[in-house]
Amino acid sequence: MASTVLDSLLFRDAFSTPAMRAVFADRMLVARYIEVEIALARAEARLGIIPQAAADEIAARCNVEDLDFDKLRHETDNVGYPILPLVHQLVAQCGEAGRWLHWGATTQDIMDTADVLRLRDGITLVEADVAELRRILAALAERHRDTAMAGRTHLQQALPITFGYKAAIWLAGFDRHAERLRQLKPRLLVGQFAGAAGTLASLGDQGLAVQAEFCQELGLGQPVTTWHVARDAFAETANLLALIAGSLGKIALDIMLLASTEFAELYEPFVKGRGASSTMPQKRNPISAELMLAASKSVRQQAGLMLDAMVQDLERATGPWHAEWVALPEAFLHTAGGLHQAKFALGGLIVDADRMRQNLGLSRGLIVAEAVMMGLAPHAGRDAAHDIVYDVCREVNEQGGTLADALSRHPEVTRHLDRAAIDRLTDPANYLGLAPQMVDRAVAASRAQG
Repeated sequence: MASTVLDSLLFRDAFSTPAMRAVFADRMLVARYIEVEIALARAEARLGIIPQAAADEIAARCNVEDLDFDKLRHETDNVGYPILPLVHQLVAQCGEAGRWLHWGATTQDIMDTADVLRLRDGITLVEADVAELRRILAALAERHRDTAMAGRTHLQQALPITFGYKAAIWLAGFDRHAERLRQLKPRLLVGQFAGAAGTLASLGDQGLAVQAEFCQELGLGQPVTTWHVARDAFAETANLLALIAGSLGKIALDIMLLASTEFAELYEPFVKGRGASSTMPQKRNPISAELMLAASKSVRQQAGLMLDAMVQDLERATGPWHAEWVALPEAFLHTAGGLHQAKFALGGLIVDADRMRQNLGLSRGLIVAEAVMMGLAPHAGRDAAHDIVYDVCREVNEQGGTLADALSRHPEVTRHLDRAAIDRLTDPANYLGLAPQMVDRAVAASRAQG
């Protein structure tokens, strides 16, 4: 009974990945709840709050396999939260030791901490994908360090660049995302154990000691204050995913534009039947780029929902907390899908260097009008050189021919530049600026970052 693209038999592997779906699957979520309850029992036993034998029994006997999920679903629907129905079943699993289960905790403690454990696994997958994508982009940038192509601004040819320079810009963005992921973890990977109103009142003066042991048991940091209604770390996580997805969307848009028939400079890897049309046999649609762009739009919406969910009432939220249950899994699932498509598309990207050179010639030399202006400026002055080259460019646009030929007919130009100099200045390959050197810097910085 799949109802969304994330669980659809048809679409789920286009929009996400099996690994990320496993992290956020229902059974894994309930297993995380149980893991948190066991950690709490062990922490409290070490401090003498509950009997060690009871903690051992809880750890040994609580398990997800023996749960009645139909009953859990029905009672969750009735209660509104899954923890009380789950505790009922776990108490039954544990026998006499069950009386010590969930000691001093509140529902949100268990759910929040379980979510942190899920997000930790999700971040690990995202980090691995980002690292692999950075390696792919570094190799792409190096390989095409000197592959000249038209740089475009406002969808018009502007100045020559190299494709490696474009890939290096993509790479640097994901280097920053890798840094952001590292910086996020100390703020995100923090446990939640604070009791009904967040004051740990049920454990008296041992509350903070239990909290510390509990967090240590799970490999999480101990919070300075209760974060039941302080959701900035979760919102930051979703917005970081939106940044990653946004970078994927930018790459996707570039690929789609440059793969269009009129540009024909890039193609996604060829796989028989991929991107085929049901009516037009000639079509080869950029499917991975389309899915990357869709992911970027979806994650952005979830990031906005998480920002809205930060506005929570008093010491325990009503609806805003529930909004997180929708937004966080979807943000991770769509980000994973976008990264998966990016690794495929960029890992086998077909770069048509010949077509890039051909497109550089479309303007008949006008793309390097700035180069001519700067070459003429030391002789005629910058402002006068601009006006001279501007008039020559208008002549080419109105009368045809090439910029080099038109320049060679103007005495204001030939007074200072011979034909060899004009040809040199109007060759796009001679006006790449520091694009190749920027590729070197970006790749070196990325590899130094690790």
